[in-house]
Amino acid sequence: MRRGLHFLPLFCGLVLSRALSAQEVPSEYPIGAKDLLEIRVLEIPDLNVERRVSEGGTIALPLIGEFPVSGLTPSQARTKLETLLKEKYVNRANVSVIVKEYASRPVSVVGAVHKPGSLTISGRWSLLQAISAAGGMTEVAGKKIYVLRKAENGLSDTLEVDTDELFHDANSIWNVPIVPGDVVNVAPRKSIRIFCIGQLKSPGALDFSTDDRITLLSVIARAGGPTDRASSKIRIKRRTPDGKDTEIVVNYSRILSGKDRDPILEPNDVVIVKESFF
Repeated sequence: MRRGLHFLPLFCGLVLSRALSAQEVPSEYPIGAKDLLEIRVLEIPDLNVERRVSEGGTIALPLIGEFPVSGLTPSQARTKLETLLKEKYVNRANVSVIVKEYASRPVSVVGAVHKPGSLTISGRWSLLQAISAAGGMTEVAGKKIYVLRKAENGLSDTLEVDTDELFHDANSIWNVPIVPGDVVNVAPRKSIRIFCIGQLKSPGALDFSTDDRITLLSVIARAGGPTDRASSKIRIKRRTPDGKDTEIVVNYSRILSGKDRDPILEPNDVVIVKESFF
């Protein structure tokens, strides 16, 4: 699998190949209220119309009157209309039913975009089109975009796209198709505050706005590095989600030399560098 595009299954059953091959809205999409339909009947030009589905799930057609379509797929609606026309008006009926606007299942674009909210799809849409329709990304947008997709059987998947790959890679695989009901979340950069105390050249509260993980070495570097009197032992105080305080003790010299892992810090961690007595 290429870097930058990952499927994170929330439930088993959907696979990546199906999502990437869905270059248009699935034909099994069930018609709903407020959808805009285009009807074409070769043998009866008066029935070549566009109609929006009513709240009651019907469309008003010439010659026929109220025609129920809610819950039917376009192919089912076509078959039902062909049968009705052959029973009453013609010996042969060539009918097409196309959903022009999927208003009953709008696409939601949320997060770091200028105009977050619901959007009505007309025809084929791509991820870039959805973001553009939401006003584009803001200056606080991070490196990840998540597309939540729910299938008719209730199964869901989350598609993760790297923004650098989407906007700078010419390969269209990153510009995935968007279908009715998708939720596009442009994740903002995280704001993280770390507190530094003790033998550092610039102690105090440090603010980070990033998508990357914050490590102890990067924090110490931002704090100007340790003073000449700093101890190699560094304490990291952290409050757990249940409200309890915990302390982690690490060896700065071993981390700097690569002998120990550079620990990942969490928001509001307190880094304490005490004075060495030796």
